[in-house]
Amino acid sequence: MEFTLAGALPLLLKGFWVTLEVSAGGLLLALVVAFWVGTAGLMPWRSLRWLAWGYVEFFRGTSLLVQLFWLYFVLPFFGVELSALLTAILGLGLHIGAYGAEVVRGALLSLPKGQFEAAQALGLNLRQTMVRVIWPQAFPVMLPSLGNLSIELTKASSLVSLITLADLTFQAQSLRNATFATGPIFGLVLVFYFLLSSLLAWGSKKAERQFAWRRHGL
Repeated sequence: MEFTLAGALPLLLKGFWVTLEVSAGGLLLALVVAFWVGTAGLMPWRSLRWLAWGYVEFFRGTSLLVQLFWLYFVLPFFGVELSALLTAILGLGLHIGAYGAEVVRGALLSLPKGQFEAAQALGLNLRQTMVRVIWPQAFPVMLPSLGNLSIELTKASSLVSLITLADLTFQAQSLRNATFATGPIFGLVLVFYFLLSSLLAWGSKKAERQFAWRRHGL
């Protein structure tokens, strides 16, 4: 089979769409996990802090690829079967969420303790304090690091091709095996990932500027 750009693009675009789905789903899960686990790590209950610590250390201390293999190839032996797409989203979200939890925890620790005390003086409970006072102030602090993690998640999504998910990298491998045009095919793949990462970086920088304007009243 001879390589042509017109023949390769439809398959690569199909795989790129799967990569977008995986990245979006994984990023959403990672953000939810990061906020809740990062916050749990600072709660007054020791058991909750230990659970948060254990989660973070486990997912940061083991390989993402091995985690994906466990979710997709090992769990069926215990009666739990997940689709390749769901496995990819869970694996990426839980893995990157562990790193995000440390970002959230660090941002919360950077706030003055007087913020918590002022909220308590106003009669706010813990949930109201976090949602109305603490998280809105901490979010601009953590935003640059969360933006970097979103880019890392997108690049790490190429690993899901190894659990048979037909993402961008999987489609590129299939084309390469059929045409042996390694250079042109993976050159296009580099362009796709670069464009996606650049879009995420642009969005992150724009959000940072927006929060900076609001914070300083510009």
